[in-house]
Amino acid sequence: MKRMFFLLVLTILSVAGAMAQNVSTRTNEFEVDFSDPKKLAYTTIPVINWITPVQESNYAQESKFKIRVEIDSDKPIKNIIINVKESQQSASRGSSSIQPKDDENLHTVVERNVTLMDGENLLEIIAENIDGQKTVSYRKITVGSATLADANKLDRTDYALIFATDEYDHWGDLVNPVFDSRTIANELKNTYGFKVDVLENGTQAEVLKKIREYAEKKYKPLDQLFIFFAGHGNYDQTFGEGFVVTKESLVNDEAKTSYLSHNRLRSIINNIPCEHIFLAMDVCFGGTFDQALASSRGLEEETYKEQNTAEFITRKLTYKTRRFLTSGGKTYVSDGIPGKHSPFAKNLIEALRARGGRDGILTLPEVYSYVEKLKIQPRFGEFGDNAPGSDFVFVAK
Repeated sequence: MKRMFFLLVLTILSVAGAMAQNVSTRTNEFEVDFSDPKKLAYTTIPVINWITPVQESNYAQESKFKIRVEIDSDKPIKNIIINVKESQQSASRGSSSIQPKDDENLHTVVERNVTLMDGENLLEIIAENIDGQKTVSYRKITVGSATLADANKLDRTDYALIFATDEYDHWGDLVNPVFDSRTIANELKNTYGFKVDVLENGTQAEVLKKIREYAEKKYKPLDQLFIFFAGHGNYDQTFGEGFVVTKESLVNDEAKTSYLSHNRLRSIINNIPCEHIFLAMDVCFGGTFDQALASSRGLEEETYKEQNTAEFITRKLTYKTRRFLTSGGKTYVSDGIPGKHSPFAKNLIEALRARGGRDGILTLPEVYSYVEKLKIQPRFGEFGDNAPGSDFVFVAK
């Protein structure tokens, strides 16, 4: 019996470990039947993956709500139950049972329109395999405009990680990066309620250590992370790659080992376990963070298109976000007049101070509209695991 129990524990741990990589499956719970030791020794646990809704907490105006769920199992799935409840402990308000067809019992896609009540609803999915082992997963949906939480009361936290360098050991000093960054930090903290962390004149090791700190944080599904770099940038035509110049970077460093490469930044930032990340860079050659531009041999320019409530925010933050905005393309950009901000930072600060207009929600398209007319045109794009339709929002307090 000890051996059987050990095999089951290994199975559960392996499944749970796989699910830990996916935000949408974090609410899976297991119900294990210990009554038959023979089955218990070789059983596996079904895995439930929510496609719609992705987030654990959701808001809707209408009582009709469409769900889509994928269920995978190494053992045939015997039964799938969908319950609509007020809470985990309460009785079901409505229930439906699904028996997968023989050719779909290892991988089943369930699509259903469910009817919800005004107020809080808990969607419960129970998947049971032929050995009687069950997985249970939940999604919370609040219905009705009167019951929608205020945007600032959603279960979410906005973080800002800002790197500013204007004092260099080997490069010429700059006049505005720290001034720009402190102003942006104050706007984010005072206007939008961000938790702000600023590293000034950091070495490459200090920058990477700070990013690691944020890579080890625990994030909720609606949390956001804004990362900003201000300072010198460099581009190497031979390597076809852009770099962030840190405090100790050498001027004549042919190997570029004293610089922080955009390729490395892309990979590290993409792997931070926060669903919504927006990177802005006010550095020379910052546009080469875009791999397509970095590998091209000519200078390109791009034209950007411009394009309220808690439901609006959760809809905006449904998809994984990996977006960037840089102060220029494959070119030098101005540091600006001392004490007057760089051109890019000045317009970004104006966008933040505008508070997104009447609704108090500043979206990425609205940010672009403030910077797109600069003489040196900014570069906007996506990187890593960005999902189509993704966005990043600044919500005024």
